[in-house]
Amino acid sequence: MNQKISHSGVIEHISDGCIHVRIVQTSACAACKVAGYCHAAESKEKTVDVYCDSVDGYQVGQPVVVTASAGVAARALLWGFGVPFLVLLGVLLLVLLLTGREGLAALSALAALIPYYFILWLLRDEMRQQLAFAIEL
Repeated sequence: MNQKISHSGVIEHISDGCIHVRIVQTSACAACKVAGYCHAAESKEKTVDVYCDSVDGYQVGQPVVVTASAGVAARALLWGFGVPFLVLLGVLLLVLLLTGREGLAALSALAALIPYYFILWLLRDEMRQQLAFAIEL
């Protein structure tokens, strides 16, 4: 069962091996008939970078569909939210148990995220390959 997440968008810009696609991300209730009255529906414009070997055949302004597998979305959530939460919680509890000082524990937990995100930044090329989007016409 290969589930895909897809968003319709328009090609905004094309550079070397990268296609920048503007998508409108809407909440699940945006299609509801009364969404305009309850103000629960949200929509945000985002730009997604799609890296591909050949950008031939794509033009600025062309409508496309950007897709990613459910596995890619799960990995992105894990690296972006799951692991940092575990680092934060682990360091918080460890420093709190060792020192008994809540303020120091909180600052240490927040400071522990700096090397984590720096490592992610260093591994951005590998992450780009693992968390890749694709374009369907």
